[in-house]
Amino acid sequence: MAHYLLVHGAWGGAWYWRDTLHTLIRAGHRAHAVTLTGVGERAHLLSPAIDLETHIADVLGALDTEELDDCILVVHSYGGMLGTAVADRRPGKLRHLVYVDAVLPAPGESWSSGHAPDTRAARIAGAEANAQYAFPAPDPAAFGLTGPAADWVRRRQTPHPGHTYTQPLPFDPTRVAAVPRTFINCTQPALPTIDTSRARLADPTFWGGAWQGGGGVRVVDMATGHDPMLSEPEAFHRLLLALA
Repeated sequence: MAHYLLVHGAWGGAWYWRDTLHTLIRAGHRAHAVTLTGVGERAHLLSPAIDLETHIADVLGALDTEELDDCILVVHSYGGMLGTAVADRRPGKLRHLVYVDAVLPAPGESWSSGHAPDTRAARIAGAEANAQYAFPAPDPAAFGLTGPAADWVRRRQTPHPGHTYTQPLPFDPTRVAAVPRTFINCTQPALPTIDTSRARLADPTFWGGAWQGGGGVRVVDMATGHDPMLSEPEAFHRLLLALA
């Protein structure tokens, strides 16, 4: 039996992993999905006080409270910031770290660091215009979703806390890289805000060379959009189950 902890991306919640949770549990594993403070069913807690450390604490709290030792930590999109932080601070708790089309930061970068200037400016402006300093969700079509899946996401998305966007994350890349890692690269359509991460996957100098060393890394391409748990669930779930 393996232990999985699933961390959603921006504007999401544990709801994003509904089918994934069911699949992992039916296969005989323990699985838990965290909802970050201020979004999803915790949107009533949204406030300008929420920052990157709040969300890191959410994930660490779930890891400890659920007693998920030897954990397979699965992080989606913005969640790459949080997975990187957890691997830096609690590497001994993790069996594997799975970046699902996720932010792959360099030490001292923020989530926004790899984004185009117009994207960065628009999101900061959106947060500044909101009383709770949060910026609105994009249309799910940007993630390659259509039809009922897009409608399902659109109904559930909530504004995302703005201070998580610009706060830098210091970490030791050698310590993070000691954890075995998989990066699931979603290519059709490829989400532009993940382009910086994609460019780093094959860079032998990234993290001072540690990215391609340490506990080992594997890159898996999926010919689907940014939300493979929704757009290509069977293939995505096979990848997760293979890690058990």
